[in-house]
Amino acid sequence: MTEPKWTRRKEARPAEIIEAATEIFIRAGYAAANLDDVARQAGIAKGTLYRYFADKQSLFRAVVQQAIELNLAALETAGNGMKGSVAELVPELLALAADKSRGGRAPALARMVIAESQAFPDLATIWHDNVVSRVLVMLSNLIRDAQTRGEIREGDPLIHAFSVIGPMLAALLFHEVFGPKSPHAPNLPELARQHAETVMRGLRTTA
Repeated sequence: MTEPKWTRRKEARPAEIIEAATEIFIRAGYAAANLDDVARQAGIAKGTLYRYFADKQSLFRAVVQQAIELNLAALETAGNGMKGSVAELVPELLALAADKSRGGRAPALARMVIAESQAFPDLATIWHDNVVSRVLVMLSNLIRDAQTRGEIREGDPLIHAFSVIGPMLAALLFHEVFGPKSPHAPNLPELARQHAETVMRGLRTTA
């Protein structure tokens, strides 16, 4: 039998609050999200929520960190642990991104950030620092190392990184905005495979 939320260990409460907040943010958006609704969804008193999170912004930061941490940590571990050529690394990283992103909440949160970042610029800052920056730094470092080895042609590693990851991000947002039932919705694993082949043909110094 499921244990009532109010009798569980205090250690479990932050995770339950974050889970409830994620659902509220995705469903209502940041501006309309109400901490009363989050507390109700989590099965706690509003005062209990404030014991763990000072305000809605700090709660959103925790939601972002949890939503992307496992997926992004897997990507970073894969990237940092790979010792082969970048021509081998990029297909594996894109395939991992395609697989980890399916069914996750990060694309829905990204859509919300894009929609509301002008009114709430702190949302964009949180997403940038916790997601965008980490992905671009990891890819840029991989590409810079490959340039040093003579595998990748000259050019700004950051711009090369955008060339690698951009189509995958666009596809994820396409699925989130238009839904997978659109006749133009790309197959994410197939996109990862085909794009990796295409982009590496352009980036490599030799065939």
